Amino acid sequence: MTTDQKPSLFKEIRKSDENGNEYWSARDLAKILEYIEYRNFKPVIEKAKEACKNSEQSVSDHFVHLHEMIELGKGAKRKSDNTKLSRYACYLIVQNADPSKEVVALGQTYFAVQTRLQEIQQMEEFNNLPGENEKRLFLRGEVTRHNLLLADAARIAGVVEPIDYAIFQNHGYMGLYGGLDAKAIHERKELKKSQHILDHMGSSELAANLFRTTQTDDKLRREKITGKQKANQTHFEVGAKVRQTIQELGGTMPENLPNAGSIKRLSKANDIRRIRKK
Repeated sequence: MTTDQKPSLFKEIRKSDENGNEYWSARDLAKILEYIEYRNFKPVIEKAKEACKNSEQSVSDHFVHLHEMIELGKGAKRKSDNTKLSRYACYLIVQNADPSKEVVALGQTYFAVQTRLQEIQQMEEFNNLPGENEKRLFLRGEVTRHNLLLADAARIAGVVEPIDYAIFQNHGYMGLYGGLDAKAIHERKELKKSQHILDHMGSSELAANLFRTTQTDDKLRREKITGKQKANQTHFEVGAKVRQTIQELGGTMPENLPNAGSIKRLSKANDIRRIRKK
């Protein structure tokens, strides 16, 4: 089963309330994260609440305490406490859960990508941009900035030589583009060898690559990953997780998005408009 076909454990336990808003049950999440007893999971929830408060978010918007009646058998029922969690709450929980568990690492990537997507969609500066061209220019700048941070994180992990960094970057592309490396993407988009892939992406494709870049950077630093092979695998896995998220949201796979034309022309036109306004 490929990464695209494999359903996410975290998606499977996602629920919707009467208003169509998504949420997760803390008890369901505890089981997925391999906490055998719910009481051992409660301290993780409390840490996540504290992190939510420190990020100046309303705790009550993301953590809603519930009392539920559960079946015990033969018609008997017992009152049980639970918490209704937003996606952001789940993100904070997996950041504070036991990092030695593989499923926790998967959860960190899943909810980080989902949360980052929501942040971009809600970013006031981005949403106030008038059109596709302006969004492309904005996102291209963000990708450039975060690629520098990713290069630094990769260097710390042991990816030092230019050839090694090119291989590292290819692993990220292959995860996100269903196995296609930079050369194959060039061919698919009908780009010349001298043309940069990122300069010919529309806003949706740039956003996907921005998620790949930021989340790989975070994961390399957070988990203190060392060694070229592990760094490459991390980049591939994050790219594949972003791809899976696009599929879950009903989006178009990045390799199927059209060549959007050179962004350099847009940049030059933008500079000319600024000069004329002065």
